[in-house]
Amino acid sequence: MADFKKNDGITEAQIAVHWKEEDYYYPKTHFIAQANMTDEKILEKFGEKNFPNCFKEYADLLDWYEYWHTTLDTNNPPFFKWFVGGKLNACYNCLDRHLDKYKNKAALHYIPEPEDEPIQHITYQELYRRVNEFAALLKDFCGLKAGDTVTLHMPMVPELPIVMLACARLGVIHSQVFSGFSGKACADRIVDAKSKVLITMDSYYRNGKLLDHKKKADIACNMAKEMGQEVEKVLIWQRYPGKYSSETPLVEGRDFIVNDVLKDYYHREIEPEILPSEGTLFLMYTSGTTGKPKGAQHSIGGYLSYVTGTSKYILDIKPEDVYWCMADIGWITGHSYIVYGPLALGASSVIFEGVPTYPDAARPWRIAEELGVNIFHTSPTAIRALRRLGPDEPKKFNYHFKLMVTVGEPIEPEVWKWYYHVVGKEEAVIIDTWWQTETGGFLCTTVPAIHAMKPGSAGPGAPGIYPAILDDNGNQLEASSNKAGNIVIRNPWPGRMLTIWGDDERFVNQYYRRFNRDPESKDWRDWPYFAGDAAVEAPDGYFRILGRIDDVINVAGHRLGTKELESAVLLVEEVGEAAVVPVADKIKGKVPHVFVSLKPGFSPSKELEEKITQTLVKEIGPIAKPGKVWIVPDMPKTRSGKIMRRVLAAIANKQDVGDITTLANPDIVKQIQSMA
Repeated sequence: MADFKKNDGITEAQIAVHWKEEDYYYPKTHFIAQANMTDEKILEKFGEKNFPNCFKEYADLLDWYEYWHTTLDTNNPPFFKWFVGGKLNACYNCLDRHLDKYKNKAALHYIPEPEDEPIQHITYQELYRRVNEFAALLKDFCGLKAGDTVTLHMPMVPELPIVMLACARLGVIHSQVFSGFSGKACADRIVDAKSKVLITMDSYYRNGKLLDHKKKADIACNMAKEMGQEVEKVLIWQRYPGKYSSETPLVEGRDFIVNDVLKDYYHREIEPEILPSEGTLFLMYTSGTTGKPKGAQHSIGGYLSYVTGTSKYILDIKPEDVYWCMADIGWITGHSYIVYGPLALGASSVIFEGVPTYPDAARPWRIAEELGVNIFHTSPTAIRALRRLGPDEPKKFNYHFKLMVTVGEPIEPEVWKWYYHVVGKEEAVIIDTWWQTETGGFLCTTVPAIHAMKPGSAGPGAPGIYPAILDDNGNQLEASSNKAGNIVIRNPWPGRMLTIWGDDERFVNQYYRRFNRDPESKDWRDWPYFAGDAAVEAPDGYFRILGRIDDVINVAGHRLGTKELESAVLLVEEVGEAAVVPVADKIKGKVPHVFVSLKPGFSPSKELEEKITQTLVKEIGPIAKPGKVWIVPDMPKTRSGKIMRRVLAAIANKQDVGDITTLANPDIVKQIQSMA
């Protein structure tokens, strides 16, 4: 593909795209034969001429107390509302309605990190009982009611979905903070949500260590109070019921052990609140390195309809499936596709406390074999780590996936192919999904029994989603142009957040101001959604996501996408992980620096550095020649496994690396700095 320059009449927003289009892979006939969606007319049924009523099909998967009178309310764009007038309860849809048919079936399979602890299989009946009891506690002991907010700072344990569903039963808005976040990050979210109750846990396992989690609650409460928000009650679940596993003492009058208080609420049942479709189910804060966190405010009816519909037709979930999403419930993927979507369908959803590579890179495949997992859902970050540390491990285990998912960031074609051939054993369909915290559910994806797969490509818009690539002036780029630009969604959809909690102006400015044609217009077509990602649309209508517009290196006027550079580096056999960052250069403005960690069995050498350099030159061109190749023992990573590129950029630019205390492996930073 051409290297586009300004004199081609293309704005500088276009990123040079050198990626070759990969060959198609096709779903197996045995998958198609059992798929939930095989009707090729689905895309036509969800096409623009049937919008917005096409989404009735998703909403009809739920039980409603009252049907809606307006499918889509566009009176106050971009504050679109779905299924207005409808009334329902998310908890009822995830639990109560399944009891007649599935009460003795597993709703959750909980896998503790220590392998000597038994797996817990929690039936729908038991989950219903435990959710009701905790809802009674929240209502009577904490005085919480519909519309109140409560902050959760909980790890990957079954008590987390229990708390979420109990809140949903009452109409209390839950705000879960990823357990790896600091007390300060939790405090920021408590203050913004105005929560008076914090729900946490004394401890949990991570990489073989029982971490003291309660101490973060003390930091969060103290800092929140300094910022003007007092937490009146802290509810603490015990990792080992009946035993307090934290070294941090309880604060009298504020802290309460849930297991002690819950005894007063055994066998209580709470009628689910009848709530408006456009009411708020939860807040999910996007994690930025700077600025005030943004609380994505998600609705009850629209959100639950969308995640239930996409769970059925895109993830192909059936009640008899054992479905494992390896994300953390602290992220939107866990809310949508561990808890709400699968449970609304009556499926069995797996919750795993630990990390996929502990105690070794075979752990996921042991679990998959033991539980009979047949749908597997994870991130490119995890896939790369498993490929690096245990490339042949999946072959040793007798599991069979019918469908596999990748989510969270673009996946490099070489990594995709390992996922397909080795993990999926060439049996499973892969869906590569693009979406965001703000969107609630999938935006771009193949429909697994209908579309062919293409490595590195997210596929077309999901049913009912109409993406486009715009240049900086808002002009749509043709699919056959091979020009990259700004990916937007031209239409509203039910899963999208209602607004940013407490900040409507920021919501409009952040996602709609850029390409809005007419601020006075009530026509949804004038309000394309833009979240800052770059993409290119292939002639077949498939979208390849290139990452954030910000993740672009301008080398002597050539704009190179870091994800494309990293994909080229991963073609080198010895490389397990790669990260590319921009570094200041007096002549070229910026040059790419390449950081790589190697697969086991390979050692750093000048020859390998040169091999990496030459691969970049061959795959992209001389303009991509790196200023330096760093072969490092490991990458600095967040607790969720993402490479912290800002830390690498700071090291390469000889700048302060900033706060690294929240990294999973902060010691690696000094090791890399010593190589400078």
